[in-house]
Amino acid sequence: MVVLSAYLPALVFLALGLIVGVAFTLANGLLGPRRAVKVKGEPYECGLPSDVQKSFRFGISFYLIAMLFILFDIEVIFLYPIAAQLEAFGVEALIKIAIFVGLLAVAFVHQWRRGALDWK
Repeated sequence: MVVLSAYLPALVFLALGLIVGVAFTLANGLLGPRRAVKVKGEPYECGLPSDVQKSFRFGISFYLIAMLFILFDIEVIFLYPIAAQLEAFGVEALIKIAIFVGLLAVAFVHQWRRGALDWK
């Protein structure tokens, strides 16, 4: 019973979030305007109407930039917990992180020389 009382605030918060979300969704469906406009059914992306045909293909630079973003996003995810507790992990963790960052730097320089960061 003691364990359940520790989770009670989280459960109440979750229940309130669920109730508010369902209430707003129902209120929108019941009270919101229902005007059928052709524009609402058209594709829309990043603030501009999409004029892209199905045969359109993105260039390779788009995918290279996306891969670099994922690479460095994962780097931050791995580095933050170790940086926050570096004293607890010791010098061994610092050496491993230096090797990790070095390998990422090599990958970054490789992509940079291949022209992945050049917008064409």
